[in-house]
Amino acid sequence: MTSGTTTDDWHLTDDVEQFWARGGEFLRSRPAPHTVHLTVTENLRSRGARLYGDADPEFGLLAGEDGAAGVRAAFLRTPPHPVVLTSLTEEEAAALAARLAGPGREVSGVSADRDTAAAFAGAWRRLTGAEVSLRQRMRLYRLGELTVPHPVPPGRATVAGEADRKLLARWYEEFCAAVGETAVQDAGKWADERVRRADVMLWQGPDGTPVAMAGTTPKVAGQVRVAGVYTPTHLRGRGYAGAVTVEVSRAARESGAEEVLLFTDLANPTSNGLYQRIGYRPVSDFAVYDFG
Repeated sequence: MTSGTTTDDWHLTDDVEQFWARGGEFLRSRPAPHTVHLTVTENLRSRGARLYGDADPEFGLLAGEDGAAGVRAAFLRTPPHPVVLTSLTEEEAAALAARLAGPGREVSGVSADRDTAAAFAGAWRRLTGAEVSLRQRMRLYRLGELTVPHPVPPGRATVAGEADRKLLARWYEEFCAAVGETAVQDAGKWADERVRRADVMLWQGPDGTPVAMAGTTPKVAGQVRVAGVYTPTHLRGRGYAGAVTVEVSRAARESGAEEVLLFTDLANPTSNGLYQRIGYRPVSDFAVYDFG
């Protein structure tokens, strides 16, 4: 247990390059649990500080214990989204909550591994009197041996291109609504970027009509994360999501990714069962809390 952590032990910055220079090695040391930090940081570095909202992001690093070199924890905040934490002790979480509870900051919530999120949320409630509510419980999975589910639905996988841009934009908005999340960026810009990166696959029926999609995040520190798996409501239950997820996972492996990851909502037993059937294995549980 780390002892003596204070608010001053957290070093804050609004400079993503400074954050990466000091904390990148720490984040890369555990690419699976740090997948969100790695992906968001890379996106901010490559696409600009206001990618996720109209306010500048904020970053923080907790220095090595007892003055030792290195970093032992980190966070990032892209308003209006929740603060995203690496694993913290209760004391470290309380010290960070005290640091962020000062004037001039509006912290909307927290996203972290289950225990860290609960510790930070509890400290925030005690410090600010804010209402704290659990929004979502998630499970992080890592791909083991990829297994194709049978029967495979008719059709084939194809990489989404320029002709699919309007479809991707619409499905992105529908996906966000289906999972109860606010879109982190304009749907059209999201579609443009995914077409440019060629990292979304569509499952097409025998007549060529797209029936499901799945994408991946950019590869950072050898890891990619499957994201945005979506099938329109009227086409669900036919195996399309599983089929396209298999193909996008295969493509990630073939691109050289050392780890292929994905998050699921624990409130959805169907998706959790599906991903385990195709070879994904649990890593750890995460939680998101909203602050009133």
